[in-house]
Amino acid sequence: MNRVPNSAANGTPGRDPGSAVVGRRVLLLVLVLLATLIPPRTTAPPPKRQEAQASPPPPTPAKEPPGWLVIVGGGRLPDGVRSRFLELAGGKDARLVVIPTASSKADRLESLASYAYWKAQQVASVTFLHTRKADEANDPNFVKPLTEATGVWFPGGDQSKLVAPYLGSLVERELHRLLERGGVIGGTSAGASAMSQLMIVGGNPLAQVGDGFGLLPEVVIDQHFQNRHRLPRLLGILDQHPEYLGLGIDEETAVVVHSGRAMVLGNANVRLCLPGASKDPNQVRVLKPGEQIDLGPFMGRQNVTPKARPPRDPRPRTGVAAAS
Repeated sequence: MNRVPNSAANGTPGRDPGSAVVGRRVLLLVLVLLATLIPPRTTAPPPKRQEAQASPPPPTPAKEPPGWLVIVGGGRLPDGVRSRFLELAGGKDARLVVIPTASSKADRLESLASYAYWKAQQVASVTFLHTRKADEANDPNFVKPLTEATGVWFPGGDQSKLVAPYLGSLVERELHRLLERGGVIGGTSAGASAMSQLMIVGGNPLAQVGDGFGLLPEVVIDQHFQNRHRLPRLLGILDQHPEYLGLGIDEETAVVVHSGRAMVLGNANVRLCLPGASKDPNQVRVLKPGEQIDLGPFMGRQNVTPKARPPRDPRPRTGVAAAS
């Protein structure tokens, strides 16, 4: 008698091992076909991050030295101007250096009218510093009083005589250092003109110019202004050098400059001449005693940094220097 397998007897069909192998092969073939028909999914690389371009830093504005300038147009020195100068220098603690080299009498100090005047001031010390020799102006022992000064004063005379021994010297360097540490430099007439970088040395109405100390580097200073009718010569200079402003200061009058601001003291007026003043009268501004003006918006048109320079020929660029 033949036996029937239990699976058949239970109604469950038997599994053919050969058919299972065939099924796996068919499935594998389908997967291969799908792989060839469907492009592989690729992940796009992240976009390359561009390096941030460092923008150049904004230009650093020229830093104004913290010191003060007291610029007098000549004539009698008003008491209020003198008092302001001494106050800025430290009052009773002031250590003054007077440089009278502009005067032809400076070689005989005690003959100077300003000698007794400044010696009589009630301050800590007053030293007169004078030479006609460039070598001496570079002697550290000669310059030492300037390194300790709180204020410097330039009396009047001939500005070409004043700058001749000092341009590019230790004296000029110490003048700028005095302003950098907050001191005050004052001057009258020729002493005022010498504070310019482009300095008027004479001539009217056609001016001759030379090099000054550059204590107020973007401004041309003229003095005895209305008293000697010097507006045409100052405007003529500005026509040739439009990067400068012009300050014309009357006698017995001062401009006090600090951090780009200017204030008028004394008994008369100051004329601020802006670019184009020779063609437009509105560009000449009359400033009266007590008035203030911010020079900053009108400056910065040239890259001038006040600093000591190598020695220069102090003679005028055209013509012969005339005393102020």
